[in-house]
Amino acid sequence: MERNGLLGFGLMRLPEREGRIDIEETSRMVDLFLASGFTYFDTAYAYGDGASELAARDALVRRYPRSSYTLATKLCSLDSPEKMRDELRVSLERTEAGYIDYYLLHAIRRNNIVPFDKAGIWGLVKEAKEKGLIRHYGFSYHDDPAYLDEMLNLHPDVDFVQLQINYADWENPRVESRGCYEVARRHGKPVVIMEPVKGGTLANPPEEARELFLSYDKESSFPSWALRFCGSLEGILAILSGMSNMAQMEDNCRVMKDFRPLTPEERDVLRKVQALYSRSKEIPCTACHYCTGGCPRKIDIPAIFRARNLALGEGAIHEALLSYRKATEGRGLASSCIRCGQCERKCPQGLPIISLLSECMGFFETK
Repeated sequence: MERNGLLGFGLMRLPEREGRIDIEETSRMVDLFLASGFTYFDTAYAYGDGASELAARDALVRRYPRSSYTLATKLCSLDSPEKMRDELRVSLERTEAGYIDYYLLHAIRRNNIVPFDKAGIWGLVKEAKEKGLIRHYGFSYHDDPAYLDEMLNLHPDVDFVQLQINYADWENPRVESRGCYEVARRHGKPVVIMEPVKGGTLANPPEEARELFLSYDKESSFPSWALRFCGSLEGILAILSGMSNMAQMEDNCRVMKDFRPLTPEERDVLRKVQALYSRSKEIPCTACHYCTGGCPRKIDIPAIFRARNLALGEGAIHEALLSYRKATEGRGLASSCIRCGQCERKCPQGLPIISLLSECMGFFETK
């Protein structure tokens, strides 16, 4: 399976200007990424209601030879068999890529596998591979190691799996990054890593973690620790970083271009930081926004959780209140939730969003 470099460019959180993806800035980021020797780009049918795939077309596909990059996209819909079976065609039309190098069934877990099976999607991707529309197929996964083992036994011909792996979730009993990684390795499947910086939260660690990192190395950025943790694992196809600006791209390329695995001393530092995260009371939201698209009350759930975390993680009560006010300006309050549950069905982290919103309501709306 072809690959150049470990770093992958996740096209989910691209720079924006006036509410739209900034294609000029994205193009500059693409230029630096490719010039640094990396080739793996990751988008999805549902990212930005298709805007991400169109950005891949404009910033990458129309500007570079097809042989100079690899492109991943994902089947995201669970609405109907017809729509699910049509998504690959739409993705190919949007991107104009001719074929997809890595095609994924998105966010597989126990509670959503039935629509994939009923629609015959496993047969569809095999057929698409035989026709040359896709080169490799796999799935992104959000469940426990036992079910991953079951899925790989049922579908031994998948070419790769995409897993949430980062140092904070490595031993997290809710995410079980280590267990899922070890299952994939036992099955001989290359791993694409998503959320290596946990939606950006590991780029801004709590004060005690900052002190541990800086006491050992004052020069390295906080995200670099997260990327090097993932890059030090074996069997990795790509590490997806959802970079949103040129500064992030420059830092990520600098770290990964001349990659250095973690030393034993650096692993000791990370173990201490991992212990801090294991005691954290913060809401582990990665701000993917899968929960917000169908919210009938237009609640910006990730922004509300981010505001709550300012108080939970840093004790910044005043800043948290201001952040909540901004998150709910012109949108639903935490108390606006009607408990329909669509957000919880879509959350790849499996968060109890309804009860968390209720807790946020109690904190913010009684002040």
